[in-house]
Amino acid sequence: MSVFKIKKVLIISVTISILAVAGIITGTGFYLTAPMAHHGDNRVFIIQSGMNLRNISDLLEKEGLIRSSLAFMIRVRLKGMGRMIKAGEYSLNPSMTPERIMEMITRGEVVAYNVTIPEGFTIAQIADVLSSYSLITKEEFLQYVNQHDIEKMYGFIGPGLEGYLYPDTYRFARGLSAKAIVDAMIMRFRTITAPLEGRILESGINLHEVITLASIVEKETGNPDERPLIASVFLNRLKKNMRLDSDPTVIYGMKDYSGNIRKKDLAAYSPYNTYVIKGLPPGPIANPGYHSIKAVLFPADTEFLYFVSKNDGSHHFSKGLAEHNRAVRIYQKNALKTKN
Repeated sequence: MSVFKIKKVLIISVTISILAVAGIITGTGFYLTAPMAHHGDNRVFIIQSGMNLRNISDLLEKEGLIRSSLAFMIRVRLKGMGRMIKAGEYSLNPSMTPERIMEMITRGEVVAYNVTIPEGFTIAQIADVLSSYSLITKEEFLQYVNQHDIEKMYGFIGPGLEGYLYPDTYRFARGLSAKAIVDAMIMRFRTITAPLEGRILESGINLHEVITLASIVEKETGNPDERPLIASVFLNRLKKNMRLDSDPTVIYGMKDYSGNIRKKDLAAYSPYNTYVIKGLPPGPIANPGYHSIKAVLFPADTEFLYFVSKNDGSHHFSKGLAEHNRAVRIYQKNALKTKN
């Protein structure tokens, strides 16, 4: 073959190669810039932990979110983003370009839910809330939180983390670990209580005791105005070495609470039964909010030692037992009339 023919073949081969590469680039560019549709509804797309790029690309194509899984894979690898894809739940739309989808899943722009943990919820109730959003299973959350000596991992006095998972509204995404959720709640607790550290030192009781008593105040009343009064009663009783006689502590220590406290329940020993033990129970009975914590640190200045529900969301407070017993008879009688 002559030199001329060889050059001609080479030129043709190079030209074909250039055209092929140009075609691939053009085609890939089309697949990456052109959305599947001009309109469409958002779809839930979940990337499970452990899924590789091929799995994800194939699933995107199967779900009708991109035109070509191959073009998508090539683009992600060329940009060096293959290891940057984050697991989680995404809200994707066929009208999005593959480039935008790639950007979302590598940045981790996952769907987040507003999750409200009410004040006074226990850890078990928090687990129920989280599982109701399908953020994490109740069992997985409790398994993490109930680890032996977990409070020491976070620098608290035990038992456990009850009291330290701050009740608030959080933005949580599906796929978060139990540790990540707990870390966020404890970080919020520290943020809320940090400005109160000076007052805690002045109070003469430590953080654990403050939160334990605040949890009792939280469970005794839903009336914000009464919290400093309730706190004053318990603090006055502690000073006089009187038992707290708090029903919520009894309930917390019961394994089979059915909605009613019986006389035998009040007499049964439990480290949380403050009708039996003196002083505070071993730890918080719920997770208190800011106002209950503040009420313990800034209680009302009273001589009250007793209170009884008036059955309207408020309480009658008494200094002495005789006055308290009269109030109990009055309000119990009114409660019976209301039931009848």
